[in-house]
Amino acid sequence: MLRAFGITGLPVISSGDDIGAMIAGRVRAMGVHVETGDVVVVAQAIVSKSEGCVVDLSRVKPTEDARHYARITGKEPRLVQVVLDESKAVLGAYRGFILCETRHGFVCANAGVDQSNVGSGRVTTLPPDPDGSARRISESLESIFGHPVPVLICDSEGRPFRRGAIGVAVGVHGMDPVESMAGRRDLTGRELETTEVCVADMLCSSAALVMGEADEGIPAVVLRGFEPKGTGSSSDLLYERDVMKERIMGGEMLDHPDN
Repeated sequence: MLRAFGITGLPVISSGDDIGAMIAGRVRAMGVHVETGDVVVVAQAIVSKSEGCVVDLSRVKPTEDARHYARITGKEPRLVQVVLDESKAVLGAYRGFILCETRHGFVCANAGVDQSNVGSGRVTTLPPDPDGSARRISESLESIFGHPVPVLICDSEGRPFRRGAIGVAVGVHGMDPVESMAGRRDLTGRELETTEVCVADMLCSSAALVMGEADEGIPAVVLRGFEPKGTGSSSDLLYERDVMKERIMGGEMLDHPDN
């Protein structure tokens, strides 16, 4: 049975803060021990803040490309410029959002640039190396609790043709994010051949139910009962670029304006 422990009482995060040590301090204060086999899920926003991935929009000068996409989306040109700066490719522009491929290879709205929980006139961007972020938090937790602690960095993203955002993994350390079901049998005895389960996204979505999306103040969650296996990274979650074009986009990607 999966159990979730929301970590409350973390202070406002500033650049340079040791997220792992801060989580460990609050876990102990709450009387919750991080056990072997637990997975710690951390909200992307506090990781970005701790790594200084915060942009003051007043300092951004939009290019003509940014103004072009701003007219299509209805978004502020300086915000659009940050989105373009964080993108490797623009896949489409629509009223309200730009569909992008980030520099990490993630396909998402607005390249993960987020205006929430950061103050007026500022935005957070995804960490430049989310797997490295997860590894550093994991190492900090391991040094305190004395055993390996798998860590997932969680962001909220929408899905094609479905309403609402869910939690997805953008950073992975200490576990395999995708579990293959090949070779197992279903209830009728049929052997599964290609079925894969994205356990990292499932765990992040479970944690996101506890974190909330507004003012709940729970940016980290300890999940117990899953029993993670193996090792892996966020790149294991992604199709190769050519496969992604064929299977997901069904057509050509648009080059980034600056490429």
